Amino acid sequence: MSSKKQEIIRIARDIIHSKGYQATSVSDIMAATNIGKGQFYHYFQSKHDLGLAVVDDLVNDWEEQLIIGILNTSDDPVTRLNQMLKWAEISHAEMEIKYGCAVGNLAIEMSAQNEEFRVKIEEFLNHWVGSVADCLTEMIVNHQLDQSINPRKNAESIVAMIEGGILLMVSRQNIQVLRDVFDVIREQYNLN
Repeated sequence: MSSKKQEIIRIARDIIHSKGYQATSVSDIMAATNIGKGQFYHYFQSKHDLGLAVVDDLVNDWEEQLIIGILNTSDDPVTRLNQMLKWAEISHAEMEIKYGCAVGNLAIEMSAQNEEFRVKIEEFLNHWVGSVADCLTEMIVNHQLDQSINPRKNAESIVAMIEGGILLMVSRQNIQVLRDVFDVIREQYNLN
C-alpha cells in the first residue's frame, strides 16, 4: 500500500473516530489530507470504500496489539487478561475519553446501516471474545476459576463490560469510571 494511501486512511480514521462515519464527508478527508478529488478517487472509489479501508486498518491494529500482542501470547492467562485491561485503559485514556471506542462507535453506528461494515466488525469482536474465552478456559483447567462457568458467555460479558465501561467513561468524561469497571472484572475473575 502506498504511503499516501495509508496516510489518508490514518487521517480519515481519526476524523471518523471524532465525528462518526455518517457525519464525515469526502471534503473533510480531502481538506485534512490536503488532497484534491482526483487524488482521493485515485485511491478510493467512494467514501464507502475509504470507510471499509478505515475499518480494516483499525481492526488490523487491534488484532496486532490486542489479539496477537497480548491475548495469544504464551504468558499465563491471568497476566494476559490483566494486560488486556491495562491496554484498554491506556488506549482509551487520552483522545478516546472524549470520543469513545473507535471499534465500538463504528459497531453502533454502522452495523444496522451497512452489512459489510457489520461483518468486518463482528469478525473482530468474535475473535476478541474467542481469545478471552481461551484465557478463561485455561484458568478453569488451572483451577483458577470455577469449572461451572461457561467461558464463551463470560468472555462476551467481559468484552461487553469493557465496551460499556468506555461508553460510561465518555458519558461522564471521567477515566475513573472505566477503572472501576475493570476493578469489578478483576474481582469477578480472580485477576488480582
